[in-house]
Amino acid sequence: MELEKLGWAEPFKTAFEIGSDPSWIPARVVSSQREQLRLWTERGLIPAALSGRLRHAAGKGELPVVGDWVSAALDPTAERAVVHTVLPRRSMLARKRPERSSELQLIASNVDVVFAVSALNSDFSPRRLERALALTWEGGAQPVVVLTKLDTCDDPEPYLEQARAVAIGVPVHALSAHTGEGLEALREYLAPGRTVALIGSSGVGKSTLVNWCLGEERAATNEARAVDDKGRHTTTARELFLMPDGGLLIDTPGMRELGLTEASTGFEVTFEDVEALVANCRFADCQHRSEPGCAVQHAIERGELDGERYAGYQKLQRELAFEHRRRDERARVEHQRELRKVFRQRAKATRVHPKP
Repeated sequence: MELEKLGWAEPFKTAFEIGSDPSWIPARVVSSQREQLRLWTERGLIPAALSGRLRHAAGKGELPVVGDWVSAALDPTAERAVVHTVLPRRSMLARKRPERSSELQLIASNVDVVFAVSALNSDFSPRRLERALALTWEGGAQPVVVLTKLDTCDDPEPYLEQARAVAIGVPVHALSAHTGEGLEALREYLAPGRTVALIGSSGVGKSTLVNWCLGEERAATNEARAVDDKGRHTTTARELFLMPDGGLLIDTPGMRELGLTEASTGFEVTFEDVEALVANCRFADCQHRSEPGCAVQHAIERGELDGERYAGYQKLQRELAFEHRRRDERARVEHQRELRKVFRQRAKATRVHPKP
């Protein structure tokens, strides 16, 4: 197997040459289950395990995930390998773990394009799509919105309008993996050596889309529940597939929760339109409620900004601020100091202007 077909390129080559033992080989992680890996190498697909040093020295988020390039040593039979180092990542997809924690959960790495998949039915959510876009931009990949189940939707235009309104500057494609309508538009993203990852809720058709890309039934599929269009989990693990035309595809389990921890760049790109309005407010400390010269409220009143989109912007902004305070002790202390200042000012105002 030629490594270039697996996405091997600079700066991976340089990092491998600098930090690897001469006896090691480069390999790409195909799957990872409880520290048991499968790797693509020049010799083909082989199982692997972590070295003891890597297992104990690596911090959270530093262990190999699907899509990683690693340095590995083959055993004498060349039928198994031991992974010693993870090469620096060019991009990564990560979310906050669903439980109440600041800990990152790495989804995949070294991804070029992310298909943010949603179905054209009642489970479609512009707010969830915004989160997927922020997560993708922050990780360094190019997002593409893919709206599936076109064959079951009588009127897709309202969904398309909502998707385009939140996915500013991002391609939006509607398709049916069952009938084939719209699928050919995706081929431009599936170029040789390029890695595409799919993210989205269960039941939106990711596995069916994977099977079309691979040209065979490799991923199990399941229908969404008829009562509410919510899906059942089909994919249970992340896996890297090599497509017939040379592209690479990473399938992921269904994820309804896409918690963000630190996504300042991704947040700003996703809400570029809202950020531009905020910058045009008359006052730098505008709270965007009833202040004079508020560009945000003016845009909402004129129908130029959807109120729900702004509410989603505020919710994500609060979430990111909370996570930042939790991760940064200094920011937390500063926030508490500001709160005390506000409380003292309110108490002083009450004493000066007592209620009648």
